[in-house]
Amino acid sequence: MANTTRLDLLKRMFSDPKNYPYGFSRSGDFSINESKALSQYGCLMAALVDGKIEPETDEDHEFLKAAYGQQEPKTAIEKAWVRYQRRINRPKTGSIYGSSKVSSNDDDDDSVTDIEDSDIITDDV
Repeated sequence: MANTTRLDLLKRMFSDPKNYPYGFSRSGDFSINESKALSQYGCLMAALVDGKIEPETDEDHEFLKAAYGQQEPKTAIEKAWVRYQRRINRPKTGSIYGSSKVSSNDDDDDSVTDIEDSDIITDDV
């Protein structure tokens, strides 16, 4: 297989069907500009971060610093990538209902018992 060039990566649209099955723009997590930047430059950014291509420009080096958390993201592309990574790597929250079933205890005082007629006290006047 031929080596992937920078130009090939820029021509390819980036998508993440696992985390964003309806696209970045429909998710509500990104602004319009951020979703466009991810779609247009995402393949190049992913290849840089994964080490599949070497950084060639100063912008690439600055992007890698921002992606690895060594500096604050400055450009729209850096901000979009950092937000994307934060969203897909956020911790999964548990259910508000818990993971185990509630066990009932038969010794509870609020359980219903059979009441006999002799237990009922009435005031006969």
